[in-house]
Amino acid sequence: MPSDVAPEAADFDLDQKFTLERGRVLLTGIQALVRLPIEQHRADAARGLRTATFISGYQGSPLGTVDLTIERNRAVLDAHDVVWVPGVNEELAATAVWGSQEPLLGPLARHDGVVGMWYGKGPGVDRCGDVFKHANFKGTAPNGGVLVLAGDDPMAKSSTLPTQVEPSFYDAQIPILYPGSMQEIIDLGLHGIALSRYSGLWVAFKIVTTVADGLGIAEVGPDRVVPVHPELEIDGRPWRHDQRPGLVTPMSLEQEKDIVYGRMDAATAYAAANGLNEVSGATGAARLGIAAAGRTFQELRQALGDLGLDDDALERFGIRLLRLGMVWPVEPEIVRRFATGLNEILVLDEKRAFIELFVRDILYGRAGAPRVVGKTDEQGRRLVPADGELTADRIAAIIADRLRSGVLGGEVGALPVAVEARLALIEAASRAGAAEVARLPYWCSGCPHNRSTAVPEGSFAAAGVGCHAMALWIDDRAQVVHQMGGEGATWIGRAPFTDRPHMFQNVGDGTFFHSASLAVRAAVAAGVDITYKILYNGAVAMTGGQDVAGVIGVPELTQAMAAEGVSRIIVCSDDPDRHAGGGPPATGTEIWDRDRLDEAQLLLRDTPGVTVLIYDQQCAAEKRRERKRGLRPTPTKRIFINEAVCEGCGDCGAKSHCLSVQPVETELGTKTRIHQSSCNFDYTCIEGDCPSFIQVKTRPARARPATAPAAAAATAGAARARPPADIAE
Repeated sequence: MPSDVAPEAADFDLDQKFTLERGRVLLTGIQALVRLPIEQHRADAARGLRTATFISGYQGSPLGTVDLTIERNRAVLDAHDVVWVPGVNEELAATAVWGSQEPLLGPLARHDGVVGMWYGKGPGVDRCGDVFKHANFKGTAPNGGVLVLAGDDPMAKSSTLPTQVEPSFYDAQIPILYPGSMQEIIDLGLHGIALSRYSGLWVAFKIVTTVADGLGIAEVGPDRVVPVHPELEIDGRPWRHDQRPGLVTPMSLEQEKDIVYGRMDAATAYAAANGLNEVSGATGAARLGIAAAGRTFQELRQALGDLGLDDDALERFGIRLLRLGMVWPVEPEIVRRFATGLNEILVLDEKRAFIELFVRDILYGRAGAPRVVGKTDEQGRRLVPADGELTADRIAAIIADRLRSGVLGGEVGALPVAVEARLALIEAASRAGAAEVARLPYWCSGCPHNRSTAVPEGSFAAAGVGCHAMALWIDDRAQVVHQMGGEGATWIGRAPFTDRPHMFQNVGDGTFFHSASLAVRAAVAAGVDITYKILYNGAVAMTGGQDVAGVIGVPELTQAMAAEGVSRIIVCSDDPDRHAGGGPPATGTEIWDRDRLDEAQLLLRDTPGVTVLIYDQQCAAEKRRERKRGLRPTPTKRIFINEAVCEGCGDCGAKSHCLSVQPVETELGTKTRIHQSSCNFDYTCIEGDCPSFIQVKTRPARARPATAPAAAAATAGAARARPPADIAE
């Protein structure tokens, strides 16, 4: 229910975060990103422009639920001409967004312009380097613009490696904005689109986990952000970006000159005219300056508060702050103004030095320029950590170090008494937190990977990107891991030099359809002996259970693999009969029960060339969600353990690797119990030779109507060819 003002409490509804046109909204970082195209559409409409937004990308933390949030709010997004097309992978999604800015593909029929938005995580940014460079050279449409939502994972919470996206965008000559709050997502996001239109450049939007998952209040309104287009002259002519028709030489050389001596200057001028960067703290004489961006600046303010350095104290001690909304290109004039009168500038860069390099470059050679420290201090000692993430506690210790250095003019080694006491409390709390025990993540109860990742005695398997990579931590089921899409290609470079005759390669269906299908083709071309275990679970489970973009059914998949030239294909399924009525599998394909997994692997291991094993079983978490939403019946067979008979040997847990199989202390010693509320009815635990198991048949649960969101999700997911309910259910 669109409204011009904030509703009374009695009129509040959960959709208000998207529908309220003016006022204050409570929303998460992800929701703020999804609201952004709505906000842009309204702002354009107020200026007399009819614009649409095209969104595409690939899910991954911390932006793993952007697509789910879009899907759940399609009605309000449709009303604001937002078109979302999930990407098969990041590179193709970025190319599709490029197309939204390409007038040569066809004139706009119903709109004055199309805004492009891409989303993906750090490894996806790396993958898209070629696309970003080409598309950025070509430039954006005057009433379009492109915002690149780049999820950064500095702590590698869901990535193989910690990430830092800034160097990649710097290499592609794409300006970088870094919001640190829900309000900044809305405001800087609107500025980012306006900046893209004005300069003709794609604009990156760095989002870290604490911002994406954070919750906060934002002021919204069609006229809250009113972009200022500065009167800029370049080479004696008023600045205006015009798209050029091509990218091959000599046109690409003309585009390069346009970027280096035009568009980058336009980006810097836009940042200055619109106040994207801000100086705060001491307004008069100051001796220490601290520069940071985005979430790091929020952590800086928290650290200063923890040390008792409020705004009055900053003024009293002479500490000045610089918040950079645009991380690159760094605006020279505001850096010079910020540096005036300072003895030292401390730059708080996440990971490798980035802002520090440009601040030092801007000030180098200027009379009276302050010392610039960051990753190291003036003596070359480590100062700002380049590993992990910069939390408020780490920043507080860094600030204390600089204050002890005498930069404020006091005695070297001395801290103000109040600051010293606060720092002692922070350090004590940090030591207590460091003593906490970290727990490795594990598969859900009933997860297909509990058994699908097992390999025969003496065999070797490689992991890949996906939930199944947790096999790296479980009884040596898998060993090496590599980038997404490289599954099995490492074996091509090792096989000629080792006596090991064969390897298994695990690959999830999401990764397979994203990029790993090419790795199978490479292995066939190289003529190596390898078995690809395609773990067909029907969902991108690690990031929220999304549909697999580009998925085809199991029979069609066998045909595709046969066409690639693999030498043998076996399908192992928890319900082989589910494929009886589908399309015909490739000639020679065998479809077996999952109980014959070990036998299938032995046969494929001994078959020369590239072989394929498709392990077909739906994601346990998705099954559970479907039961809760009324889309799947709850099984009537339940498993219990008679503790009087159980000897506590743990064989059922070793067979199933299931978290619902739990030890329990009794009067008769340690026994085993099935945790009923978390059990996902996989029944692998009963495969051991044990007389203590009891099977109980319960009454069928009353059918519950499917919820509206669940029914919509079921319709949207029909194309993924998800298997029906198990026969046992």
